[in-house]
Amino acid sequence: MSPPATAARSVLVTGTDTGIGKTHASVALLHALRGRGLRAVGMKPVASGCDWIDGHWRNEDALALQAASDPRPGYADINPFALPEPTAPVLAAREAGIGVELGAILDAHARLAAMADFVLVEGAGGWDAPLATDIEHHTLAQRIGGGVVLVVGLKLGCLSHARLSARAIAADGCRLLGWIGNRIDPDFARVDDYLALLEAALPAPRLGVLPFAGDAATQTGEALALDPMWTDVP
Repeated sequence: MSPPATAARSVLVTGTDTGIGKTHASVALLHALRGRGLRAVGMKPVASGCDWIDGHWRNEDALALQAASDPRPGYADINPFALPEPTAPVLAAREAGIGVELGAILDAHARLAAMADFVLVEGAGGWDAPLATDIEHHTLAQRIGGGVVLVVGLKLGCLSHARLSARAIAADGCRLLGWIGNRIDPDFARVDDYLALLEAALPAPRLGVLPFAGDAATQTGEALALDPMWTDVP
């Protein structure tokens, strides 16, 4: 199915695993896009693991995306499904008695796309982890345009995880637009060697390498080198 016609370009951000730094990378991407004069907003459609704040469930990652967005959307559109339990979204939704609906996600996405040049949609877990009982990452990615950015946590095993993820993305009919290395292990000594192996193995350009913690460069997007295709809004 073709994506809906909007003025914004949308990209889904996924990772080689859960806890790999998708939000860290998405925030850096938002700042990099904004640094190029683009209106860029983030979205976390399904978020498990929320805190009760001022009478509402709020997710830390979704709040970080909201803070990095310009213009700054309302929370309900950034995170239409906030699930309290910090577990797989399918289980968290079941425990909360909530039915996660693709239509509601797409409606929220359309409202974000109407106000921005770019919408970065952060997934949940890795590529093959379902967003809901009947919603896969590739389903959502295809509905918003089919473009995917892969965040690779730089550690032992990342080469296999990255190659498997890239193959799965292609097999699901989506396009890997680029990948970001994230230094999740400060003691991992062979980063440069692994980056070279990843560059040779992955069929998409490296957009950048993020430091272990969010330093000033990450927060301004300076750690990322975006291809011109990122600034050519259709």
